[in-house]
Amino acid sequence: MADQHAELTWKEDRIPVSDQFDDPYFSLQNGLEETRHVFLSGNDLPARFAPGFHIAELGFGTGLNLLTVWSAWEATGQTTPLRFTSFEAFPMAPEDMARALAAFPEVQPWADRFLSRWRGGSCQFDTLHLEVIEGDARQALPGWIGKADAWFLDGFSPAKNPELWGADLMQQVSDHTAPGGTAATYTAAGFVRRGLEEAGFAVTRAPGYGRKRHMTRAVKA
Repeated sequence: MADQHAELTWKEDRIPVSDQFDDPYFSLQNGLEETRHVFLSGNDLPARFAPGFHIAELGFGTGLNLLTVWSAWEATGQTTPLRFTSFEAFPMAPEDMARALAAFPEVQPWADRFLSRWRGGSCQFDTLHLEVIEGDARQALPGWIGKADAWFLDGFSPAKNPELWGADLMQQVSDHTAPGGTAATYTAAGFVRRGLEEAGFAVTRAPGYGRKRHMTRAVKA
């Protein structure tokens, strides 16, 4: 388990901002729509959903990405478990998660189900098998034996959290991606794109969400 936890300041009493990285956890405009645009559409979801589908993520944060994709998984009639693995160095306290997620009533039913069981680590439902691996992803990911069909690359801004965007870590992401798998992120930073390309992804720049002009989509060759 991680020995460090998220330290927060609240903007407008509802948007958590990381004290460690001086960066908000989700879009100040609409975090739910940003998740749908960047991570779901960016990975061609829910069109690719299939039994056994496995999503991996860098940066669990509030759990909003998980809840958004879990709700989409159930909405498309999937009855088997979605597999979701996330790497998080600074886990957020459940009460802080609840406070942040209250801003998104559309996913509140899934938030309530999740938080009723969440104690850190792993959590299982009929339609979700979640594992959150706590600690620095640079140490944790090389030892992970899974391969994801889609990656949500959702660390804090590369300018403020460069450790989660380095070429070595992007290579580990590639090494833990199934053939034909994808990755998506809100950032279009050049060094992130180059790192993904050097790791074996075909990288494209796509329209970003809100005020962000561009985002990045990647497909494992």
